[in-house]
Amino acid sequence: MKIKRLNWALWSGLLLSIFAFLSYFLIFVWFPPMRDLPLANLALFALAILLLFLGVRRAFSRDQRLRSKVAASIAASLGFLILAAFIFTFYISGRALPRSNGAPHVGQKAPEFTLTDTNNRGVTLAELLSSPQDGKPPRGVLLIFYRGYW
Repeated sequence: MKIKRLNWALWSGLLLSIFAFLSYFLIFVWFPPMRDLPLANLALFALAILLLFLGVRRAFSRDQRLRSKVAASIAASLGFLILAAFIFTFYISGRALPRSNGAPHVGQKAPEFTLTDTNNRGVTLAELLSSPQDGKPPRGVLLIFYRGYW
């Protein structure tokens, strides 16, 4: 009885392309400077494409069955579709986002505003900048927006 070996290059290439797509969102959260140019993801996709190429090449050798060729074609197509979805999501859809020209930049003073705190009392930016903290005047204000109460 002859046991066929698993086409490891093909299946690891498909799994690596899935991991490369999903890992961008982890990198997006953990390493914010990597958002603009996902070099790690592009390197993973390059390795995945190489593995998919080697797997398809092995599947289409002479001694392989039709089932192996069909599975290799489907797996390689899925890997390339995942790469195309990543490129479309990152490079094409990302460019369609509107520019935030009116948003303050880092270091720029925010416009005057009034927000309510947890006790429904209005708090202004000027009030936050003028009230001392631990006997020292504040150097700035950090605003964190979250969804509070539903």
